[in-house]
Amino acid sequence: MDTNEFIKNFATQFDDTDLAEFTMQTRFRDLDEWSSLNALAILNMIGKKYSVLLRPDEMKPTNTVQELFDLVKSKQ
Repeated sequence: MDTNEFIKNFATQFDDTDLAEFTMQTRFRDLDEWSSLNALAILNMIGKKYSVLLRPDEMKPTNTVQELFDLVKSKQ
């Protein structure tokens, strides 16, 4: 699993936030656009692209793209 690919896939779940704003250190919950709908879209994307099914409670403790990436990688 590639970090750049993960960032791009993650960023596509946001309509108004530019891809350039996303890095592995991005605190996605602090973005103006963040909502529970984004969370569901991200969980869906992770399931489809990485064949990893995460529950919302598993995602809840993550705050950065890196933390979410590490979680997904640990479940592959």
